[in-house]
Amino acid sequence: MKKNSLISIGVLLLTISVEARQMHAVDSGYAEVNGTKLYYEVAGTGVPLVFIHGSFGDRRHWDFQFKELSKKYKVVRYDLRGFGRSALPDTAKVYRDADDLNALMIFLGINKAHICGLSSGSFVVFDFAFSYPDKCISLIPIGPRIAGDELNEYKTPATDSLRAAVTRTVDVLKSKGKKEAADYLWKGNNCLSKSIRSPAARDALLKMGYEYTWWRYLHVNKKEYAFPAAINKVNEIKISTLVVTAEYDLEKCKEVAQLIAKNVPHAKLISLKEAGHIMNMDQPAKFNKIISEFIDKLKK
Repeated sequence: MKKNSLISIGVLLLTISVEARQMHAVDSGYAEVNGTKLYYEVAGTGVPLVFIHGSFGDRRHWDFQFKELSKKYKVVRYDLRGFGRSALPDTAKVYRDADDLNALMIFLGINKAHICGLSSGSFVVFDFAFSYPDKCISLIPIGPRIAGDELNEYKTPATDSLRAAVTRTVDVLKSKGKKEAADYLWKGNNCLSKSIRSPAARDALLKMGYEYTWWRYLHVNKKEYAFPAAINKVNEIKISTLVVTAEYDLEKCKEVAQLIAKNVPHAKLISLKEAGHIMNMDQPAKFNKIISEFIDKLKK
């Protein structure tokens, strides 16, 4: 083999090796913004995709997406105030998660991103979309909720069922402790536990529950929404939107998903088979494929 050919192969292998390291390298740290400290992790290159976790957990809700999707996109995940490694809220100060996300994106030098939120994380998706629409390439609410979905005109038996599960969990938390609360939440007789289909997802949720601070259920929390009745404004959204629910999603979230898909202009609704409320953990391969196809189609 000629010397030039060997050099070319060597350069190619070196390039592949460098790209592989960059693809899997994780930049992590704390963003000191808005009078708080937010823990974040970033991996990959390309179009930014921001993941917002749900309640009773942290950024690890996206463990099955973070590494895989960083092969194609610049993936950001972080802990909201009071969750994971981020600072606890100040009980005397009002704050908004949407403003925190905006400050984090500025800190990371991200001008626009696909914004994806799971369950209560989708509250942040919509508040951010109304507050900072120019910073959203798309919206991807998963097992969605939206501020105002418990107003009288949107109440259903499913609303009461979800509220009862959370109320009972908090009762267990205060009387027995956080391990027992997590066990009840993800293994007990309630709608949230019944919505989990994958043993791997349940184990991961239990681990997060055992480590969760449960701060928001034990203290005064002055978090607020910029748009507390956002549900009445969804028809004003002009941003490409993918709504994802699942066969065994919470009934309340199925209702909200249908409402959003019906009222957001040109929104797309997908329901994952054999998956529950934490569908990205129940069926990660299918979920990742759906997200990738949606994002890639927007590029065309």
